Amino acid sequence: MSERPIVPRVGIGTDIHAYAEPGSGRPMWLAGLLWEGEVGLEGHSDADVVAHAACNAIFSAAGMGDLGRHFGTGRPHWAGASGVTLLTEACRIVRDAGWEIGNVAVQVIGPRPKVGRRRAEAEALLSEVVGAPVSVSGATSDGLGFPGREEGLVGIATALVHRA
Repeated sequence: MSERPIVPRVGIGTDIHAYAEPGSGRPMWLAGLLWEGEVGLEGHSDADVVAHAACNAIFSAAGMGDLGRHFGTGRPHWAGASGVTLLTEACRIVRDAGWEIGNVAVQVIGPRPKVGRRRAEAEALLSEVVGAPVSVSGATSDGLGFPGREEGLVGIATALVHRA
């Protein structure tokens, strides 16, 4: 009997959050990093669209639902959780189900903060959390749509997983 080849699976994940009101004191957490001087995003947790999109992509690739299924607003113990905490737990859940993570790529859409300024720092942190390479990129949307109007940020991610 021949061995079955390892067939990777790809998942796509998104996350969208509105900016908090200026002066709200809500901190900006993005890609696991605190962005001093930036207005944060509204959400049940820290609203880190990079970490949340990565979670959604990893769950999607493994066929295990999404962020809401595992950490939804109906679960008060996840209120205020950091994106890094959620991503750590998402990776644990997926690995416990017999999957290995090959890599994750995330793009942030919105004019601020400028992701490129801290790309290396974000990628190093997230790669350590995931236990696999994570790349982070940014796009401004050229002033179009709600990100272009500076109403919020979008994170779009892809993840590759394979059976352990």
